[in-house]
Amino acid sequence: MANTEGRNQTSITEFVLLGFRDLPELLALLFLLFLVIYVVTLAGNILIVALVVADRHFHTPMYFFLGNLSCLETCYTSTLLPRVLASFLTGDNTISVSGCMTPFYFVSFFAAAECYLLAVMSYDRYSAICKPLHYAALMNTRFCLSLAAGSWINGFLAGIIVIVLMLQLTFCGPNKIDHFCCESTEMLNLCCNGTNQIELVITILAAIFTLPPFVLTMMSYVCIIFTILRIPSTAGRQKAFSTCSSHLIVVAIFCGTLITVYLLPKTNTLRDLNKVFFICYAILTPMANPFIYSLINHEVKEALKKLSVSV
Repeated sequence: MANTEGRNQTSITEFVLLGFRDLPELLALLFLLFLVIYVVTLAGNILIVALVVADRHFHTPMYFFLGNLSCLETCYTSTLLPRVLASFLTGDNTISVSGCMTPFYFVSFFAAAECYLLAVMSYDRYSAICKPLHYAALMNTRFCLSLAAGSWINGFLAGIIVIVLMLQLTFCGPNKIDHFCCESTEMLNLCCNGTNQIELVITILAAIFTLPPFVLTMMSYVCIIFTILRIPSTAGRQKAFSTCSSHLIVVAIFCGTLITVYLLPKTNTLRDLNKVFFICYAILTPMANPFIYSLINHEVKEALKKLSVSV
């Protein structure tokens, strides 16, 4: 429960995002860094979406889900980084409570949707490698559309549940959030009223949207590894590993940091690293995804080479 002892009990209407104020000498460098990250993230993910849509060789379930992931990552990053970049330029770190709730909802939405989309992608790889004879029947167009739509809908519902509860809270002074965006754990520290209910809901939702996908992915890859080891040709094993290792890296980084932030006990060390973990799953992962998939996946690299030659 948020501690309100000795706190100004007047309801506040805006927050001050402290962000990186403790590093004033690095603000210009941080602006350039986040600007590069944003541009690279947009360019990489939009390129993946364009390849999946334009090249018929990528009209397969695996690349359909990859296109959905890149689209989601583009939206995810665009929810956060423009506001961060604007605050670097203008020096204005204030944001209204209602203005804070909007990006908070979309971050919750996209994070929850991505967790289940990653789980769907692991099931797709499991079906392709462990049940190749039944793959076409299992992953038909209708089923793929249902899985992708289910991921987006689950994210939408998770965001709605959390934002409805957050809108019922009253926030007291001081109105300073030690973060560069409206992050739930920091916002709950400023609540006047009890936060047990919302904290419990956030923990339950975090468990529902991170642990099952993570466990499903690990189980899928245990089966995949045993199947790959039985492939007689070295080339076949390498191709199977190349398409799976990229996905496993993404899941480990994304779900691992989410589990660390929202499910592990809130020790002082974890609180100090909150911004670092947030950057990992909300900013670096969307930027890294196109590189991970394109640099490890041979088919994507070949398509990019053909595209560069044609241009």
